[in-house]
Amino acid sequence: MPLGILMLDTRFPRIEGDIGNPASFDFPVIYRRLEGVGPSDAVAAHPDKLRIMAALAVNARKLADAGAVGLSTSCGFLALFQKELEAVSPIPVETSALLLVPRLQERKVGVITASARNLTARHLAAVGVPTDTPVEGMPEDGSFAATFLADGPDLDRAAVEGEAIEAGRALMRKNPGLGAIVLECTNLPPYRQALQSALGIAVYDVLDLLRDFWKRLAPGIERG
Repeated sequence: MPLGILMLDTRFPRIEGDIGNPASFDFPVIYRRLEGVGPSDAVAAHPDKLRIMAALAVNARKLADAGAVGLSTSCGFLALFQKELEAVSPIPVETSALLLVPRLQERKVGVITASARNLTARHLAAVGVPTDTPVEGMPEDGSFAATFLADGPDLDRAAVEGEAIEAGRALMRKNPGLGAIVLECTNLPPYRQALQSALGIAVYDVLDLLRDFWKRLAPGIERG
């Protein structure tokens, strides 16, 4: 009973912890690539909704036909398409780690995102996230951006980890009293433990979302 994941069309490395690496999961996953839809198409304040939605819909049906019990996506910005994808998908959909934010509202929650400039109130509202939720972006000119936004072939893991920690520290400096952080970006889970250690705060990511999603869709199935 695999979970289906709709993947952006990328070439960057996907290390363990990244949503695009099946070793990141302790349950089965299957993938479909959204041909021609890359990071610059998805991580945008005003994406081409008709073109992206068409690719999502076609590949959602193919994943369902392949046996997927539920769907997610490899980019948190595709939260913008949550309701539209739910309407056409034959199986349940949870597009983005941003869906975790309303579920954690007993605490003050902040978000680290791939691009603060492009993560709009519309993206947040599409999955029920309060539009005043504190958000901090990864640096636009750093190693993270060179790999994951520019779809570069190389990854400097130590540099990206340092950038993620600095983004977390900036988020906490600007927003005292945060009780948790959610990582919007599906490429950031490999750095979750380092963030928690450096910041002393609970950090959640898309792997948490999908682990719970799969358990609800496949109750009683032994993981492994």
